[in-house]
Amino acid sequence: MNDHPINLYLVRHGETEGNVDRAAHKRVADHAIQLTENGIDQARQAGQFLAEYFQNNPMGDLASPINTRLWTSPYERARETAHHMSEFLGDHVGSTREDIRLAEQQFGLFDGLETGEIANQFPNEYEHYEKCKAFGGRFWARMPGGESRFDVALRVHDFFGTIQRDAEKHGIRHLIIVGHGVTNRAIIMRWLHLTPEWFEAEENPPNASIRHIAGTLDRGYVFPGFEMLEA
Repeated sequence: MNDHPINLYLVRHGETEGNVDRAAHKRVADHAIQLTENGIDQARQAGQFLAEYFQNNPMGDLASPINTRLWTSPYERARETAHHMSEFLGDHVGSTREDIRLAEQQFGLFDGLETGEIANQFPNEYEHYEKCKAFGGRFWARMPGGESRFDVALRVHDFFGTIQRDAEKHGIRHLIIVGHGVTNRAIIMRWLHLTPEWFEAEENPPNASIRHIAGTLDRGYVFPGFEMLEA
C-alpha cells in the first residue's frame, strides 16, 4: 500500500426527526428531514472525537488543512451534521464540498411509506418489487421511480474519480464524507472491492458513527456512534 494512502472517514448523519417519528417522512421530503436536538449533539460529539483522533493518532501522512477535505451529501441532515462537526474540526479541515452523488438511495413511489401502506397504495408496483427481491435479491431490486442499491453503488463509484483527481492535483489525502446508511455502505463496498453479498450482510451504520478506511485497510468504526430509535 502507498506510504501515503487516501483516508476516508465515513460519517453517518446524526439522529433525525424521521428516526424518532416515521410519520415525519409524510410531512417533509426525505432530503429536507432535519436533525433532532439529540442529533445535533451527536454530530458535535463526532466532530470532537475526530478532531482528537487527528491529533492523537499519527498515520504517517498526517491530516492537516492542506490535505483534508470535508464532503457532504446535499440532504439537510447531512449538511447539518457536517456543520456541527465543523464546530470542533475547525483548523483540521481545509475545504468543504457538497456532491449530489453522496445523497441517500432514492425510494421513488415508496418514499415515506410503511410496508402496509405501500402494498395498499401501489399494489402492482409493490408486487413487482417484491418479486425482484425474491428472485434476484434486495441489492438488485429497483424501487419504482427510484433506485436499487446497485444504482447507488454505481453513482458513488463515479464519485471516486473526483477523489482521485483531488489527490493527484491538490494533495487531498484525508476525506471526511458525511452521508447516509446505504450510501456509506456502497462506498465501502466499491472502495474495498467487496461483493453484493457483503453489502446485504452489512448492517446500516449507527447515527454519527465514523468508519475509517485507510487505503485498502478497513479500520472499522473508530467512533461507534449512536443506535437509532427506528430502523
